[in-house]
Amino acid sequence: MKIAKAQQWFCFAACVVMMTAAAISKEKKVIGYELATKSASAKTIKSDTIPTVRTNGDTIIINTAYIGKDIKGYGGTTPLEVSIVNEKIVKVKAMKNSETPEFFDIAFSGIKDKWTNKTLAEASNMKIDAVSGATFSSRAIIGNVNKAIAHAQNNKIQTGDEFDFNAKLIGGLIVALMAAILPLYIKNKRYQTFQLILNVAVLGFWTGNFISFTQLIGFLSNGINIYTYLIAVILLITAFTYPLFGKKQYYCSHICPFGSLQQLAGKCNKKHKISLGAKTIHALDSFRKILFIVLMIFLWTGTWFAWMDYELFSAFIIQSAATPIIIAAAIVVILSFFIQRPYCRFICPTGTLFKMSEGIKIKKQK
Repeated sequence: MKIAKAQQWFCFAACVVMMTAAAISKEKKVIGYELATKSASAKTIKSDTIPTVRTNGDTIIINTAYIGKDIKGYGGTTPLEVSIVNEKIVKVKAMKNSETPEFFDIAFSGIKDKWTNKTLAEASNMKIDAVSGATFSSRAIIGNVNKAIAHAQNNKIQTGDEFDFNAKLIGGLIVALMAAILPLYIKNKRYQTFQLILNVAVLGFWTGNFISFTQLIGFLSNGINIYTYLIAVILLITAFTYPLFGKKQYYCSHICPFGSLQQLAGKCNKKHKISLGAKTIHALDSFRKILFIVLMIFLWTGTWFAWMDYELFSAFIIQSAATPIIIAAAIVVILSFFIQRPYCRFICPTGTLFKMSEGIKIKKQK
């Protein structure tokens, strides 16, 4: 038992190291600490070396790369340039960032003009709502503009370290806590079905909360602001720590919105299932492992980071999800009527990572 537990902790640590290496390859930083490179041609420009304020004629341009370095979107920081003329905002420009392009473009195009032609006093009193379908990115944009406004007014710059209590946050927290705790004690099948429905409706379609590679890389690169990612913290605890105490694949089977949707689809068809042979299951399982290795090599070598944008979880955020993702997710749901959780069992890279962190099965010798 002690050997198995030690081996499980080792696998968990190994997964953390693997993901940290991927985060370093993508962002060149760990938990917000930027790593300097030896090559002069590949130096990382630190945010504190970028001028916060510069002028162009009558225009004052405030760059939020440094003053907004504590504000994170879904994949990392989202620096902006806010142009001000005669105490009035004339332009908000997005700088290079690590957000998923589809999400960020929807968020930025939806709110960038709301500050245009507003005085600093007017802008500082504005209450702008996050864009549905790109909540994290839009909150980061709003936070960066507010930083620029505060800096321009020479006021104390707020850190944004406060909870923004709203219906989505409260609803998501309740459902996440229910999913993390109640199935441990309530074994009633009707309740389990009810919880799956809540996971899909609230965590999936309403609040868009799920764990993906993009989010994991973002957390390891930039750290976690608990005020912004409280629900995500709960999901991460269940995904990575519950298995250490005997609750293997708990997140995948009890919380993950996409896993829950596949389970619900399977419950709708109990008579006409497709039975997969042992050889087929073994081949599909091998495919999942090979796929995971290939995708991790892409991350470690910096060859192709964009694959993370195509995990099927983003299909829940219909407003910004790419059409191929929605189609692929729909196909998986249809297959789930006949095959038990096909994406979870045979494809999902995030699920494979969780499974690896749980340890390798040790066969008992006779």
